[in-house]
Amino acid sequence: MTTEAKAERHSARAWRRYVPAALGLAITVAAFAALGSMVHTLTLDQVRGAVNAVSGLDLILALVFTVISFAAVSLYDVVAVETIAPGRVSKPVAATVGAAGYAISNALGFPLLTGGALRYHVYKSGGIELADIGRIVGTSWFALWFALAIMLGVALIVDPQGVPVFRDAGPVVDAAIGIILVALVAGFVVWLSGGERTARFGKFTLPLPSHKGAIVQLVAGIIDVGAAAATLYVLMPADTVDSFILFALVFSVAVVVGVASSAPGGLGAFEATIIASLGLSQRADVVAALLVYRLIYTLLPLLVTVAGLLVVEAVRRRGVMKGPMKELSRALEPMVPPATAVLAFGGGLVLLFSGATPGQATRLDLLSDFVPLPFIEMSHLAASFVGVALLVVSRGLAKRLWRAWVVAFGLLVAGAVFSISKGLDWEEAFVLVLVAGLLIGFRHAFYRRSMRGLFAVNWSWLAAVSATVIASVWLGFFAYRHVEYANTMWWDFALSADAPRFLRASVVAFVVIAFVGLDVAIHRRTDRIQRRSRIPDDVSPIVDASPNTNAALALLGDKRFLFSPDKRGFVMYARSGGSLIALGEPIGPPEVVHDLAWAFRDLADAQAERPVFYEVSPESLPLFLDMGLVALKLGEVARVDLTTFSVEGAKKQDLRTATRRAEREGLVFSVISREEVVASMDELRAVSDAWLEMKSGTEKGFSLGYFDRAYLSHFDMAVLKKDGAIVAFANIWRGANKEEISIDLMRFLPNVSKVIMDALFAKLMLYAKDEGYKWFNLGAAPLSGLVDRRGASRWNRFGSFLYRRGGSFYRFDGLKSFKQKFAPVWTPHYLVCPGGFDTAKVLVDVTTLISGRPKQDS
Repeated sequence: MTTEAKAERHSARAWRRYVPAALGLAITVAAFAALGSMVHTLTLDQVRGAVNAVSGLDLILALVFTVISFAAVSLYDVVAVETIAPGRVSKPVAATVGAAGYAISNALGFPLLTGGALRYHVYKSGGIELADIGRIVGTSWFALWFALAIMLGVALIVDPQGVPVFRDAGPVVDAAIGIILVALVAGFVVWLSGGERTARFGKFTLPLPSHKGAIVQLVAGIIDVGAAAATLYVLMPADTVDSFILFALVFSVAVVVGVASSAPGGLGAFEATIIASLGLSQRADVVAALLVYRLIYTLLPLLVTVAGLLVVEAVRRRGVMKGPMKELSRALEPMVPPATAVLAFGGGLVLLFSGATPGQATRLDLLSDFVPLPFIEMSHLAASFVGVALLVVSRGLAKRLWRAWVVAFGLLVAGAVFSISKGLDWEEAFVLVLVAGLLIGFRHAFYRRSMRGLFAVNWSWLAAVSATVIASVWLGFFAYRHVEYANTMWWDFALSADAPRFLRASVVAFVVIAFVGLDVAIHRRTDRIQRRSRIPDDVSPIVDASPNTNAALALLGDKRFLFSPDKRGFVMYARSGGSLIALGEPIGPPEVVHDLAWAFRDLADAQAERPVFYEVSPESLPLFLDMGLVALKLGEVARVDLTTFSVEGAKKQDLRTATRRAEREGLVFSVISREEVVASMDELRAVSDAWLEMKSGTEKGFSLGYFDRAYLSHFDMAVLKKDGAIVAFANIWRGANKEEISIDLMRFLPNVSKVIMDALFAKLMLYAKDEGYKWFNLGAAPLSGLVDRRGASRWNRFGSFLYRRGGSFYRFDGLKSFKQKFAPVWTPHYLVCPGGFDTAKVLVDVTTLISGRPKQDS
């Protein structure tokens, strides 16, 4: 494949990342366009009047149904956890996590399912593995979809003419379909009563609940969807909907459309679907019902959850938590960042919506007595800027970033000030100050100081921000649709000129989004491979004292270092994508390795990165598994026992033949000192360039050395000469106490000799044996030794397949066969990293780092 073709293929893959965000944004735009046509005859005063007309009884009923819905949601997790991971999390904690997690994720994205991603962060802190968390989520999916199937079946039996799509099929056919749906679900429950059941999807298995658990979840699903729909149903005008079952189905469809949009909470898409499906255009009382529903079902549970988190935090700080309360605190702690992110996002929403609606004339008149008009105008623009900035920064709060907490707190306070100075909007100022106070209460949760980007903004989040701004602009045009727009409006400055202020504020909002988008598009969030960065003076003595020859890679100049407090050891690492990747275990005396490894783990966490240890020996695995990381076998390392090594004997016939043939061809082996290496650098460079050209490859990095004068000047060099000219070389790594010796770069001129590699290795091993070294490290054979059995992990089976079938890409088996000539001892080595979805990202980050190509943030 040509370079151009590869670039085009990479570009095509890159665009796929933007498709979901673009589609979601398109749905949002379409929804607001449709919504505008459905309410274009209404006014804000009509909607306000309809909100005030909602009866107290309807509000109480809506509150009751909201409580019932969230209580049913909590049962999803209780049954799922008891089925998938019994005893790992107590029932009260599972119920609390289910309800509180839904309150947060409902506000973030109005998901059809109760926050799968949030569950992952919560339950993993309780020791539940990712696969089991996926099964918990999958079990909840069963409950929800079976509940919808029951509702559809009952609707077809009771009122077939009221169900869309099925109206023309005829009552008999409709009733038959409804009975079949109900019978299938009932049959599934009966099947579960026959004992333990497991669903299989390819190689993925999902333990199913018992028939009693399934009934509980099915009932919970029906109650959840039904109660959520009933919350809105009781708020709707009495003459709008005849059948509650039909309404519940329309409600479910609206939720799905809301999830597909980019807007947080499905804002706009949900409302447009409800109004369009029920044919309720131009109804102020319907719009009022939807607004009140948002307040009761979306905002109120979020506030209750935040208040609960504050209470738990206050008790935790007193240090009196024990037993279940301590478990609850640990389970709820991961909810703090997304909860505060929703609050900050809501603060930005308040400012944007306020800037898009008319100010109160009496307050503006009073304010103008103390504040000049230019200051009021600037405050209005500044408030809109703060609103958009809060939307952007809230992403960093969800990632626990310290700088996001500081900036969000400052923006909230500034927003409160601007709310007063732009129109004496004390209600908004109070809300913003309250949110700022809540941030102070949770300040301990924001400790990460990420080096990537300011606030970890990505395209999906930017799409959500854009959708929110679109919603505020739509609200503004709705509020001022009676105004005749003209170019002169941009320069109309007056107390009564609310529409021009809205237009100018909208421009500010979109300009901020444009700048943030530009930053996301053009800035790389990953360090490039650093060629010859400065190596700290404390590195060389530690390398010299290490018996591990791989420590010499610290002198390559492409790594950063985390030192132990006494400067006796270090971790060498680099950043790639969203990962901090350490090369091997910490280098240093055994007594500092444990604390250094944990210090690196904490460093990655503090910088919101994934901690990765690349090429770890099996002896160190317990240390890393205690960190909650997982180990993937990379292959095997070949080490030759030099105390018994010889080229004599029948098994070493090939090596013996190679050394003798090399001598006949005039190849002379020698080891030249560091000083001679410096003097011969140009000659070595010519050999290296010829080797690279022959291989049609490029220099790698991180775990492999590359040709660099400063790096190679640290080492002696094994060379083969012919007619006095160097035709092959390998730089020598020497371990302390003559425990181990190895080589890094091994390069030679093409077409000199077919035995040049065998001869160089054999001669060097004999030389090392004479020097008194115990082991010769031949390096790794990638993917060697992976298990390909039915019960093995997916990584082992995939790696084993690639080892056997990947010869067209890389000679895995050929590399091992070459090293096997020297009768080595094979030892496995591992990649240690976070599990679950992060593992795939880590593999990409490591590959990118070693290949030397920078990669976008993930």
